[in-house]
Amino acid sequence: MHILLTGGCGYIGTVLTQELLNLGMQVTVVDVMWFGNYLPEHSNLKVIKEDIRNADNIPMQGIDAVIHLANIANDPCGELNAKLSWEVNVLAGMRLVEQAIRYKVKQFIYASSGSVYGVKDEPEVTEELSLVPISEYNKTKMVSERVLMSYRDKILIQCLRPATVCGYSPRMRLDLSLNMLTMQALANGKITVLGGSQTRPNIHIKDMVAAYIYFLKMKGKIEGIYNAGFENISILDMAKKIATYVPSQIVVSESNDPRSYRLCSKKLLGTGFKPKFSVDDAIKELMHEFRSGHLKNEDKWYNIKTMKNLKF
Repeated sequence: MHILLTGGCGYIGTVLTQELLNLGMQVTVVDVMWFGNYLPEHSNLKVIKEDIRNADNIPMQGIDAVIHLANIANDPCGELNAKLSWEVNVLAGMRLVEQAIRYKVKQFIYASSGSVYGVKDEPEVTEELSLVPISEYNKTKMVSERVLMSYRDKILIQCLRPATVCGYSPRMRLDLSLNMLTMQALANGKITVLGGSQTRPNIHIKDMVAAYIYFLKMKGKIEGIYNAGFENISILDMAKKIATYVPSQIVVSESNDPRSYRLCSKKLLGTGFKPKFSVDDAIKELMHEFRSGHLKNEDKWYNIKTMKNLKF
């Protein structure tokens, strides 16, 4: 099976690429590489440095499935250049799926975001609830979903709405809540919690990767939109959990980020998918990588810090 993976050099993409190769698949990665490339060479791997906005330069001949991860990720980066966010997150995705249809690709898996729900008071946020995105990033993900789903009569479209991903990747991200708080504890012995009462859903990076592979294998049996998140924890409780592993002072201050929701993934679980990893596993992984010297608190692991230095 030949997979085209956009964003394959990213935080999730780097781990997903390796797992696809381990399964014996042929992988073509397309990535602009603003954040580098941490993929080791492999006989079944082709890495193309390309902006996904240049859809005509992305090879589709012989591709069996597209996994579309590439996007301007998280709220601060989305607000940095709104025009760029809409071009990459929406227009490029539309052109990409049209290219896939033109070359008779059978399957298109899209990485959306659980943040499209905005602020929700419901005890369980299911796929049927209304979307009320409150940031530029959230809005682009919602619109991109709707654009892609409009092609579902021409190609199998599968959209995942992931929770906040946590855990270690060779292309690390320390701007994700659990990863960031764990690094604060490890590097400073102090965790700064903004607000704290907001509930955020979480998913371990290995379970996120497993979900994409599960969708690949379940083609024809699963279509449409699915939540993917299994641990709903408040920011403050997250910090307290981290402090049980890394003794730290917890400082609570005000937050201007009201996002709070409890993602429900019963629909995905109902298909037979079973998560295997937890927030605790992620904390222990990060501790191990930090203490072994493989992970440091560096600017390059924060998307916004890198993007502010880029020229578009």
